[in-house]
Amino acid sequence: MDQHQIQSFFKQIKKQYPSCDSVEQAAQRVKEELEAFFPFTQEHLDELDEAQRIFSESLKPIETLHKNSIYSRHRDWYTGTAAGDRHWPALEDYIAYTKGWGEDTAGKIGTASYEVTSLLADPNQNRFKHRGLVVGYVQSGKTANMTAVIARAVDAGYNFVIILAGLTNKLRQQTQRRMVKDLIERHPTSWHQWTSVDDDGDFRMPPGRSFLMPENVLQLCVVKKNVSPLDAFLKTVEKSPAPILNTLRVLIIDDECDQASVNASSKELDVTAINGRIREIVKAFPAVSYVGYTATPFANVLINPYPNDNLKIDDLYPKNFITALELPEGYFGTEKLFGKEPVDADDIKPDEEGLDMIREVPIEDASLLQPSSRKETEDFQPEIPPSLEEALLYFIACTAARRVRGDEGEHMTMLVHTSVRTIMHEKVESLISAWVALRKRDFRGGSREWFERLSSTWSKESGRLPDEITQASPVPFEELRTRIPEALEALEVVVENGFSDNRIDYEGGPKTYIVVGGSVLARGLTLEGLMVSYFLRSTNQYDTLLQMGRWFGFRPNYEDLPRIWTTASLEDSFRSLARIESEVREDISEYVSRGNITPMDFAVRVRRIPGMAITSAAKMRAAQVCDISFVGKHIQTIRFDHKDEAKVLSNWRAASELVSSCKSLNTADETTEELLFRRVPKNLIRKFLLKYAIQENHRELSTEHLIGYIDSGGDELSEWNVGVYQAKGGQWSREPLGNAGQVRLTNRSKLQAPPEEAADIKALMSKKDVLFDCPETILGDDKWEALKRAREQEIGKVPLLLVYPIAHDSKPKKDNSEFREKLDAVGDLIGFGIIFPGDSEGSGSYYHVVVDAPSADELESLDEEITKYLESGHVI
Repeated sequence: MDQHQIQSFFKQIKKQYPSCDSVEQAAQRVKEELEAFFPFTQEHLDELDEAQRIFSESLKPIETLHKNSIYSRHRDWYTGTAAGDRHWPALEDYIAYTKGWGEDTAGKIGTASYEVTSLLADPNQNRFKHRGLVVGYVQSGKTANMTAVIARAVDAGYNFVIILAGLTNKLRQQTQRRMVKDLIERHPTSWHQWTSVDDDGDFRMPPGRSFLMPENVLQLCVVKKNVSPLDAFLKTVEKSPAPILNTLRVLIIDDECDQASVNASSKELDVTAINGRIREIVKAFPAVSYVGYTATPFANVLINPYPNDNLKIDDLYPKNFITALELPEGYFGTEKLFGKEPVDADDIKPDEEGLDMIREVPIEDASLLQPSSRKETEDFQPEIPPSLEEALLYFIACTAARRVRGDEGEHMTMLVHTSVRTIMHEKVESLISAWVALRKRDFRGGSREWFERLSSTWSKESGRLPDEITQASPVPFEELRTRIPEALEALEVVVENGFSDNRIDYEGGPKTYIVVGGSVLARGLTLEGLMVSYFLRSTNQYDTLLQMGRWFGFRPNYEDLPRIWTTASLEDSFRSLARIESEVREDISEYVSRGNITPMDFAVRVRRIPGMAITSAAKMRAAQVCDISFVGKHIQTIRFDHKDEAKVLSNWRAASELVSSCKSLNTADETTEELLFRRVPKNLIRKFLLKYAIQENHRELSTEHLIGYIDSGGDELSEWNVGVYQAKGGQWSREPLGNAGQVRLTNRSKLQAPPEEAADIKALMSKKDVLFDCPETILGDDKWEALKRAREQEIGKVPLLLVYPIAHDSKPKKDNSEFREKLDAVGDLIGFGIIFPGDSEGSGSYYHVVVDAPSADELESLDEEITKYLESGHVI
């Protein structure tokens, strides 16, 4: 049989199926239509039968239904695409062929949306309140999954779809436009839209003051998360007659659900206005499934699921399911950019380091673009520093290079994000616009100086990434040079800050933008074809910081081009964030694999992640108290004030005193060649931690949190094992480590950074170090959790403190030299790692901490932006 013909028949059956009662009827219809053009032979009939069989097989429920989800047990009701389904088959076809994403991508979206849809409430019930959470990645295709879930859900019986879409009109319009293009236009007569893409198209109470009876019509509302439209929506629900409400099967999709939706007031009972309206809307419908989508679930997992009396659950807590979307193929995210946690800290592989795409903005350059205080903002005049000029030249080169590659029909964007203040956006935009105008003149005139500078910038950035990072070939400068005139001609400088009239618009033809932005760029808004980011904006909230990283996403045909110019401290913050983000996802994966964890169990356990203590989940005006626990966790120091002689010496003395005290108590384990002490009293550990100076930007760790947790741990943390990690063949320390004498030093080079910055070694511990106090015969797989379980089975619930003496002149290995440099510390350093006992799934004590509130600048700038926006006559 001809496989190509079978595939052709398969596609035609698939197109016919939504309007047929069975697969057999769809195949018969294909046969009848084709017989009008040519006679069917027996071979054709056999091929059609085979295509019919394959299509029937494709309709069977996916066996690994909940492979990415933590969920409460419920009756399986969704069996996938059925005869008569119209919306998902049409969307799947549109994704695969019209959009050109291909059958494989459409299939993956179908599998992921199948899992989420199956976890919704069965719409055949008369009453239900169902709540879930879908965790994706920033700029990773969450909207595609969301749209597919909607399509499947309406096929299955849901008839009223509400999308809560961001805080700004721009985001609401972006979402509405996407729903219309991808979903509504497939079957436009099936839908009634209560909102539109117009500037004034947000929800308003309809003239009839009621929603429609859902007879042969599906209803869609894309509502901005502002009080006014939410009020209008809630009033319409309240005015709608009971017979209508009782026939509605409502699906609420809360896009970026950690923004505004989570209770963010200073007191949990005093909910914010937006949060209150959303809760009331969920409560008002008799039959509703609420699903939050986010890439930063920090707020959602930190909130207390029992806010009132420990009996009644929070209205928006995802008590029914939590699904973590898989990392899409080709996605450019934190792991690809910043690398992943090494398996062996003594032998870090290049693919664990990340990519050489980040360029440092010196402090003196940043000072030319940012006033030193708010008072100076009005009179401050920014200047273009060398680093920004280099970034601008590189962007011009990139736009020309992509045209050489045949991408002239694609959008291309550069982001400049230096301040939250709108007055600074205008000044920086004016400055860059003037610079661009001058360069257009220079390049048109064939300026040798500027062509040489452009060539130098392109040459410096070429060849710095692994060959496999892109399928496209490097573009020689001579080819690139010929496309400079058209690249410059297309270049526009715009401001995107919530009230500017000169804003991005990707709806027309291909655009080449330099976007100067503010807070509106920090969440949800997609910058198409983003290649260059010049980023100075800071924040003390991890979720905000991650969302501001607009450079994450898909980079087809130009994965080698993206570059980020930022400060060393911001790069350090993003690396910290990448580790914490990875830990959240690893915990979800771990609990999914256990198979016996519900979202209510998970609520408490995720809130124990120590790194979350510095991630402000609240969009609030006061700090928030939350619980953390180190049960089953491992922590390690990876940042050091390596140029501070006092701290370096003090930390060495703290470790020396600890080791000497352990030896004097005769706690040494004489059965091993390692320097290991058992049953060390807690007070010695406390004393060491109090004397040890943790680097102040080491956000995942703090002395206060560690001591507080240890003190709250009771008898389980009363005795410790203490080890000194010595590298085999390592050089001897300059100074003795207490009465243990000189010790072998380990080699830990630092990530490239200015000399005055703290040294970041990325990883101190190797996974095998978990078994430091175990017999060599103990084995485990390469996952942290499995190794910790193996250790605990051997020696029990005993915490382990590992001390790492580090050579002051640690050097990078040859294959890591592009990322790392010599440590060059003023003396040998001391790092430490701790393995806390217990299963992270099990019970354990908590320690109350106060997480950071937003900075005054952030709150003030948001107020300023909203006020100016309203005063200019715009609609938020």
